[in-house]
Amino acid sequence: MTRELIYVAVFAALIIALAAVFRVVPGASRRRLRRSVLLFALHLVVVVITSALALSRFDELALGFSLAGELLRVLLMINLAALAVFDLLAPLTRWDFPDILHDLVVGAAYLVAAGWLMHKAGLNLTSIIATSAVVTAVIGLSLQATLGNIVGGLALQVDESFQEGDWLEFENKQQAQVKKVRWRHTVLETRDNDTLIVPNGQLMAQSIKVLGRRDGKPVPHRQWVYFCVDFRFSPADVISVVNQALIAAPITGVVADPGAHCICNDLARENRDGYILYAVRYWIDDLWRNDSTNSDVRERVYSSLKRADIPLAIPAAALFLEQEDSAKAERKLQRDVQSKLRTLDAVELFKSLDAEERRALAQTTRRTPFGRAEVITRQGAQANWLYVLAKGEVEVRVSTSEGDRRVAVLRAPSFFGEMALMTGQPREATVVALTEVECLRIDKADFQGILQRRPAIAERISEILAARRVELDAARGGLDGDEARSHRLSHENLRILNGIREFFGL
Repeated sequence: MTRELIYVAVFAALIIALAAVFRVVPGASRRRLRRSVLLFALHLVVVVITSALALSRFDELALGFSLAGELLRVLLMINLAALAVFDLLAPLTRWDFPDILHDLVVGAAYLVAAGWLMHKAGLNLTSIIATSAVVTAVIGLSLQATLGNIVGGLALQVDESFQEGDWLEFENKQQAQVKKVRWRHTVLETRDNDTLIVPNGQLMAQSIKVLGRRDGKPVPHRQWVYFCVDFRFSPADVISVVNQALIAAPITGVVADPGAHCICNDLARENRDGYILYAVRYWIDDLWRNDSTNSDVRERVYSSLKRADIPLAIPAAALFLEQEDSAKAERKLQRDVQSKLRTLDAVELFKSLDAEERRALAQTTRRTPFGRAEVITRQGAQANWLYVLAKGEVEVRVSTSEGDRRVAVLRAPSFFGEMALMTGQPREATVVALTEVECLRIDKADFQGILQRRPAIAERISEILAARRVELDAARGGLDGDEARSHRLSHENLRILNGIREFFGL
């Protein structure tokens, strides 16, 4: 009896110590610890019952409960040893083992312990094994599907066909992420945050694509976005326009290597489509974000094609009839000019122009849309045009030795790139679209005729540009005091005016 009490005390101490350690070990299985606590409770109950029966002179019953207590004690030892090895030592050595391995080791130890105890009790193991074989065959036939799932689970764990966290695609194109491989089934989560419970036997019976994994190692997964353009536009031009937009600025979720690019995927399929099929190929490393990344890529493709005046193809099954005459076309053109004129009227830079000059400018400007996160101008680039921000928001970034930093956020109506247009200087900052943006692009040729007719406008424009530069420098903290600001304003005004006269030949 004293020995049994010692066992109980030792087991209680070990369980309390393991429970304390489990509270600080990340990922430790409390379910397994609860199993040990349950075995300990059963062992304690059997010890108490055995003691009571022994005191009551029920020797045969006491012997039976004594054997049961010994079996529970051995099982509890096995469980505590498994906790120490698999839940404490394995994390310390960074050994990532499958759950089924733990269950197999513990189950085998249970069988060995049971056989040893039966042999110790004087039972004939040969006859028991022969009888068990017949019973096992009957049970195997009746539980064939269940056993098939269990064997499938063992195979999946042993050969590591896929691992927890992998994305799978089934024959029906359903995609899901592996969360847990259990004895009978595998737990999967879909993109809709639904949980799939798939029997392991079904997984073994079909072809499964493991996404984003090659030679057992994770690799970026390739995605496709398709679009169509009709035959009026050269594939080389379409591919060039889209590729320039793809590399101009990073797209969230798209990896840099391999780089995203556009290809001509097919001409008229089955001789019935009236357009060329293109595709953007790109790679992602976070499969949860594929929908939002696809959307960002489509937005980039759409805005780049629209800037290049390349429309997406109209479906071949659709037929549009519209009576077009010169009067209707003129009305449409005038509406567009009026819209551009309202934007120019709201910008301070053009207030020195009279109504006719602004209208002439509105007639020659062209609309240039940009998608969110696209680079509109890049610091150091040579480009002799100005952008008038008609819709949306942009941020102005400057690259320094300490890295890129934001210096301003512009909201419509506004303008940027004025120094490149008026003086021919390289871009002094990078401008990136924060939202979907529409700009009016004014080239040097559009402005040159106005300045040639009225050179005095250059003086007013230089004053506006000088004031804007001085305000920006003051906001950065580069100017202190009114006197320094006044001196800088005068200097910038003269420098810009001379630059305008030289660039436009005034």
